Amino acid sequence: MDRPTPARPAPRLPVLIVRPALESDAEALGRVHVASWQTTYAGLVPEEYLAGLKVEGRAERWRAGLANPESRTTVIVGELTPGEVVGFASFGPEREGLAPFTGELYALYLVKAAQGHGLGRALLNTAARQLREAGHRAWMCWVLADNPARHFYAALGGRPFREKPIEIGGRCLIEVAFGWQEQV
Repeated sequence: MDRPTPARPAPRLPVLIVRPALESDAEALGRVHVASWQTTYAGLVPEEYLAGLKVEGRAERWRAGLANPESRTTVIVGELTPGEVVGFASFGPEREGLAPFTGELYALYLVKAAQGHGLGRALLNTAARQLREAGHRAWMCWVLADNPARHFYAALGGRPFREKPIEIGGRCLIEVAFGWQEQV
């Protein structure tokens, strides 16, 4: 008589938490910022530049920005495990006058281990909703043309509409602007 194979427990799905960033998240934001740059931009941005990124410096910038009551930048963080920040997005008014876009996603970064769980999508969707609620019916973001995650933005409805050169660590790179517009 064959013995039944015991059922395997279902894999535990991560909990997607997206919440406003707090000043106390500055260290975690600095850690995510540096780690994501060092993995995502390896081979694109000069190695010396990436090696020179310091968590403490980035954390101090985040701390100052989050403490500034006049800042027009909104920062949200993402967690897969409660209390462990593994991603973030920052956004606010568009900065270059690229009509019809009035809102801009300034940054969206996840540590490598957090990618592929839906957290990037959750951060982007939350940022888009908050931009709409703030009156921005069209918004955009800049992405390095050779960024391996560039297709993420296209898959979520962003349409490339402009390119510009940018210098990072002495290397000239190209950024692509992706835009989203609400259909009226």
